[in-house]
Amino acid sequence: MQRTDHLEQAENQEFDICIIGGGATGAGCLLDAQSRGLKAILIEKHDFASETSSKSTKLIHGGVRYLEQAVKQADLNQYHMVKKALRERLTLIHNAPHLAHPLALLTPCMSWMEGIYYTAGLKMYDTLSGDLSIGKSEWLNKEEALKRNPSLTHKIHSAVLYYDGQLNDARYNMSLVKTAMQYGAVALNHAEARAFEKDSVGRLAVLHIRDSLTGRLLRIRAKRFINATGPFSDRIRLLANPAMGRRMRVSKGVHIIVPGELMPSDTAILVPKTDDGRVVFIIPYNGKLMIGTTETESELGETEPVVERAEVDYLISYVNRYFEKPITADQVIAGFAGLRPLLQADPNADTKQLVRDHEVEVDPTSGLVSILGGKWTTYRLMSKDTIDKFYELEERPEQPCITDHIKLVGAEGYADDFWKVLVNKFGIPEDVARHLNRQYGTESLEIAQLMHDHPDWKARLSEQLPNTKAEAVFVVRAEMAQTLKDVLARRFGLELTDWQSSDQISETVADLMAAELGWTDDERRKAVSDYHAEIDWFRKSAGLIV
Repeated sequence: MQRTDHLEQAENQEFDICIIGGGATGAGCLLDAQSRGLKAILIEKHDFASETSSKSTKLIHGGVRYLEQAVKQADLNQYHMVKKALRERLTLIHNAPHLAHPLALLTPCMSWMEGIYYTAGLKMYDTLSGDLSIGKSEWLNKEEALKRNPSLTHKIHSAVLYYDGQLNDARYNMSLVKTAMQYGAVALNHAEARAFEKDSVGRLAVLHIRDSLTGRLLRIRAKRFINATGPFSDRIRLLANPAMGRRMRVSKGVHIIVPGELMPSDTAILVPKTDDGRVVFIIPYNGKLMIGTTETESELGETEPVVERAEVDYLISYVNRYFEKPITADQVIAGFAGLRPLLQADPNADTKQLVRDHEVEVDPTSGLVSILGGKWTTYRLMSKDTIDKFYELEERPEQPCITDHIKLVGAEGYADDFWKVLVNKFGIPEDVARHLNRQYGTESLEIAQLMHDHPDWKARLSEQLPNTKAEAVFVVRAEMAQTLKDVLARRFGLELTDWQSSDQISETVADLMAAELGWTDDERRKAVSDYHAEIDWFRKSAGLIV
């Protein structure tokens, strides 16, 4: 179904639920509601996963730090939050095995006492996973640790090996939206919530939205409106009821990317403690090395948050405490910054101490339902709680949630070696086939068919990349990609890991998008010019060019 079809349905139907926000939680609510038989629509101001949900640490985890806080503070709420998240890891992996998988991590120990401490903590982490564990922790001696990850400093005493999950967050988010569409849901990106209409008793009845691509104004009628806008939740809450108090605090998290060969290992590293109480991850991701994250109090702005030079230096300083061979700022090839939604608990609390649990809030005046707080790993539970609340408020017989066993698009029939089908049947180069299999699962057959039907689309967008012209066309046709950033940052994920390559292929991608979307020459030129300027802005903000 094309975006124009979704626009028409948006205005011409009445929905049970209208979800505002196209990140993981909003997409999860859309799938949960539609799969229970409700009529649901999602609207997103920018693009699906354009904010927090594409800028995570790419981990599916309970939260080692939160477990430590739970024990130190005797906090049962944090303990139960970690337990829930740990038991969700396996569900996320099972539902989309092409986009999520177990990841081995090492926690370096600089002394015997640290080894005892971290081993005990990670054994507790294992126990909380119960029968849904994805791997048991193990205390390794120095020799064993260096064999697993030769980049570690030889000053370590030992290391604790444990397992969490890793996911391609933006593509997982997109797959949730597409799976919901298969159930009949309606979804719109680049559609901004502008104002509500209320009924005679003051309850929300209509949402006015603006299609930012055309300027078209639409009215969406729904029985209930769900606010799933993460760090921007207060904006929608106040739009529905200006008398509501603010509930959200925002934390800025930053990651930087360096070449993968700087850590030739598939075992990640968790730096368990920084001087200011944070943790830092050093993680192999899509052939690169991702280092993050910072956690600093932030304010919402109108522009995308960016990596700053001080944050680059901060992260590198901690990597170099644990690497045998230091890395330098001039080796940074990309980076990204995201805003995390932290549910206000104590007004005086530091953001790195706020719990990442969630709450479903109902405004008794307007009827707005807001899902607040939470994190990627628990998106499905957050969505379930939100749709359960809909049934309670509407006094309808509740239909059971089934999202724990819904395979996302691309997962049915998937296998790690499914790429061989693309090679043997379509003659696709192995590196391209492996890339498509990891990004799209069995949906990669549709891209392979595009290559077969249009041989010129077999061409790579760059000699150094596995991305092809056919892939760019596919994400425009099948995934509502409407801008260069939609393609390069979210559908490909390239912008977040390689600024130079993303910038270099933008012209070719723009040519393909122009043909698909009917852009004029001026529109195509402006899209490319704006994208070049944005990449330059990222580099300058990070202090990587003057």
